[in-house]
Amino acid sequence: MFRKVLVANRGEIALRVINACRELGVRTVAVYSEADRNSLHVRFADEAICIGPPRPTDSYLNVPAVIAAAEIADVDAIHPGYGLLSENANFAEVCRASNIKFIGPPPEVTRLMGEKEKARQAMKQANVPILPGSDGVIATADEALQVARSIGFPVILKAKAGGGGRGMRIVRTAEELPNLYHAASTEAANAFGNGELYMEKFIEQPRHIEFQVLADEHGNVTTLFERECSIQRRHQKLIEEAPSLQVTPKMREEISATLNRCLSEIGYQNAGTIEFLMDEDRKLYFIEMNTRIQVEHPVTEAITGIDLVKAQLRIASGEKLSDILPPKVELRGHAIECRINAEHPQKFTPSAGKITAFNVPGGNGIRVDTAQYAEGVVPPYYDSLIAKLIVHGKDRAEAMARMERALSQFVVQGIDTSISLHQGIFQDEDFRNGQFDTKFMERFLARRQS
Repeated sequence: MFRKVLVANRGEIALRVINACRELGVRTVAVYSEADRNSLHVRFADEAICIGPPRPTDSYLNVPAVIAAAEIADVDAIHPGYGLLSENANFAEVCRASNIKFIGPPPEVTRLMGEKEKARQAMKQANVPILPGSDGVIATADEALQVARSIGFPVILKAKAGGGGRGMRIVRTAEELPNLYHAASTEAANAFGNGELYMEKFIEQPRHIEFQVLADEHGNVTTLFERECSIQRRHQKLIEEAPSLQVTPKMREEISATLNRCLSEIGYQNAGTIEFLMDEDRKLYFIEMNTRIQVEHPVTEAITGIDLVKAQLRIASGEKLSDILPPKVELRGHAIECRINAEHPQKFTPSAGKITAFNVPGGNGIRVDTAQYAEGVVPPYYDSLIAKLIVHGKDRAEAMARMERALSQFVVQGIDTSISLHQGIFQDEDFRNGQFDTKFMERFLARRQS
């Protein structure tokens, strides 16, 4: 096991990694911006180093500053968390060149899976089902029109180098394609420095299903069930649960075997998530892979009893999956996670400022991952996520009841949060009955405003 790990992140995920390291007897180094000087991840790390001004580009995304901190602190490894530098292949290469272990996949694999079209082709070759789409990057709007006509409208344009809903446009008619192509390309270029696009068939009412994987450095891969992530707004997830009500044991077994074989062939290592869309006939289609730990990893931990962050650390230190996991991982009950964001619950505008009161719920089956506290400050520079509320029950009904109780006892004052939005969702009959897809929030918000 490592002697000392630098955590190249902030907020709840940085604290989550610090906790896992401490339980494994590993010392930790926090890096922080000037805005996060009083953050809990700084307080609870063994060492802390300021790496720059508040803006992410000047601090958390500043690779030379992060590497300099790692060298000053004489660490063995860097855990990138999620977001920020976690899927930056160049950063992973710099870590390798600096003789610092990057806790994640090799940079070559990160780069392969980060380029969406190459990832699609790799999955296609391994017989993982993919949506009909372009064979590669679409160079012009005229070429896009030809591909769209061959696939059949509606289609979706996607950024080759990005995600999170940026550089994406849904195209329903030939007439609107040229303008949407140029808009998507421009947005992708601004967001990712790469305006190249590819195209897929668009499913009107899909569900978003993702599979959690772990892979060691000895060629062994395992899939730890799936998560349902269909409740989202503007392609940003709000609620996740595991397992999915739509995935049968047979489907789970078949797709898991295919993914394990594919990831072993490409040399994948550490934690990762394979994301799919499910159509109205319950067929799964690969859309992308996230080569890191996910925000929603706690729901998988709840239904398996496996600490995924500890597993990441142990894998990166050279251990085999057979030494980390039980001989057979059993599915245990049902888990749900709500992302508590610092934003207005109706306008969805960010809400930075000082938290004047902060009470987290507790009790059987309740978990809260957060780095916030009373009198803590939510800076305006970063992602709006301030806490993750996770519940676990023997089945979905018990998990739902626990979540409603927990939401009613979660108190955050001084800023706006999404707590009341989540309470409304859990009272919705379609959600309660499991009748939802990725368009649920559009319908839900329209009903609230009528």
